Amino acid sequence: MRVQTNNQTVHRVVLDNGITLLLVENPAADLIAGRIFLKNAGSRWENAEKAGLFHLLATVITKGTEKLSSVEIAEKVESVGANLGADASSDYFVMSLKTVSADFAQMLRLIAEIMRTPTFPAMEVELEKNLTRQNIRSQQEQPFNVAFKQLREAMYQDHPYGYSILGTEETVVQLTREDLQQYHQTFFRPDNFVISLSGRLTLEEGVSLIKEVFGHWQVPGVDLPSPQLLSLTHNPCQKITYQDTQQSIIMLGYTAASVKDPDYPVLKLMSTYLGNGLSSRLFVELREKRGLAYDVSSFYPTRLETSQFVIYMGTAPYNTAIGIEGLRTEAERLYQTELTPEELQAAKNKLLGQYALGKQTNSEIAHLYGWYETLGLGITFDTSFQEQIETVTPEMVQEAARKSLMNPYLSLVGPASGIEES
Repeated sequence: MRVQTNNQTVHRVVLDNGITLLLVENPAADLIAGRIFLKNAGSRWENAEKAGLFHLLATVITKGTEKLSSVEIAEKVESVGANLGADASSDYFVMSLKTVSADFAQMLRLIAEIMRTPTFPAMEVELEKNLTRQNIRSQQEQPFNVAFKQLREAMYQDHPYGYSILGTEETVVQLTREDLQQYHQTFFRPDNFVISLSGRLTLEEGVSLIKEVFGHWQVPGVDLPSPQLLSLTHNPCQKITYQDTQQSIIMLGYTAASVKDPDYPVLKLMSTYLGNGLSSRLFVELREKRGLAYDVSSFYPTRLETSQFVIYMGTAPYNTAIGIEGLRTEAERLYQTELTPEELQAAKNKLLGQYALGKQTNSEIAHLYGWYETLGLGITFDTSFQEQIETVTPEMVQEAARKSLMNPYLSLVGPASGIEES
């Protein structure tokens, strides 16, 4: 299969053992970047007792194989100036690779060895667990992270999206090497892989190399597990954490459409209009005109299941009440008053311009198409998403806002004096 997306041709091949290969031939520079996604993986597959396991897996999978120690792996990567790593998110797990073309085959064999025969050395596991716990403690001292944590937990309750990708101190300390081995055995299998490559590599070379390195990996005779997901109950509430800080953090959170919902591009456009950059509505109205905010913005994560639309502000504690009202007013304006054609077009230009700038390098290209394939959207989503943005009307924005931006959850972090006055 070959798909033309704007100025790029994306090839898609499915190997006999179920591996999906995506390849973009980009000979402009003598580099190749790769992303190897696990489609069914990420914190969405964790239960509450194992929260943080995929993150721990990402930190220790490169720390040793049956043939190589952590130091030997690092030496092999650094000796050719390559980059190799792993990461986990809510909806997937990914390993990344970037190198010059001449060293790509060597590095691909290395990453295959890491993926197939990791040993998870006990000392490395304990070290990474301790580092993760330190990271969790550090976040507990950051007002923004505290506010987002309590907002996320209130909105998602026991759903895996309510957990931090890091887990908690209580869950991380209980994770074991055996847990890592079990997850590796369960999820690392060829029919769960999307391998996305971009760079100085032809389709024939790419298929041949992937077959050579991964083609003999057989699919086990058991089905992949399904995530144990719970339905969400929309129950807006207020959560407060008192901290002796110089500012109050205010967050309003709304349950919002998943990436597969027709409202997804509309909400992305709304988030751009409200909170993206110095010309955004929130910045202009609440910071520039009214001087309320140290920091103000919005975000709307891409999720396979119910997402969240969040608007937030950092403000002086004595402005907490008026800050809450200001954020509510700007959200409500979207469903009470239609955007003007000029406002809407400016948001479209900003979103589509930033989208184009986000797929310039081989690493960005490999990640984008692999991510879309992993989420089940297909590589044509690159084109269809941009087309959908162009067709959004003021009426569509108002209707999506009416469905999504009512009855928010409220998360507050700051000094008791300022919050209680609100």
